[in-house]
Amino acid sequence: MKILAFFASMLLIWVASYGQITQEELMKMLNGEADKDYIGTVTLGLLQGGGSLIGGDLEFLIENKLGLQVGAGLIGYGAAINYHPKGGIRSSFLSLTYWHQGFKEYYTQSLLGPSYVFRGKKWFTAQIGLGFQLEEGPGAKQISTDLPPTQLIYSIGGYFPLK
Repeated sequence: MKILAFFASMLLIWVASYGQITQEELMKMLNGEADKDYIGTVTLGLLQGGGSLIGGDLEFLIENKLGLQVGAGLIGYGAAINYHPKGGIRSSFLSLTYWHQGFKEYYTQSLLGPSYVFRGKKWFTAQIGLGFQLEEGPGAKQISTDLPPTQLIYSIGGYFPLK
């Protein structure tokens, strides 16, 4: 619980300090010029990092429209290949995502599937997609219902561009 409070307070501090931009920065963002300055992003939030309760992802562009992403968090990890149709790291994208939820006896499942990730102009991000179950782990037996073979995957958080 203390870890959750720590990450929530860090996210709140970052949002409050990043809240103001200059008119010049806004014009660069609207014209798409600001994207050329960034090589990657760090994303923090709920169900980020492979569907972790709280986690983070790191994405780097390998081309203007193609990115690779890895992440981890509070009991999970994941990876993705991302396609940015508009180009640039700050744009929304389509993703082929792998989520590994849990570790050892708490390992619940692995999912693979497509998703759409919205990225706002400044910091907000949200993901929605479908996950197809690859494997079920021992932690799935502790859940009172059977896990369906196809599941809704989603996450929400904030992203920070890297120069």
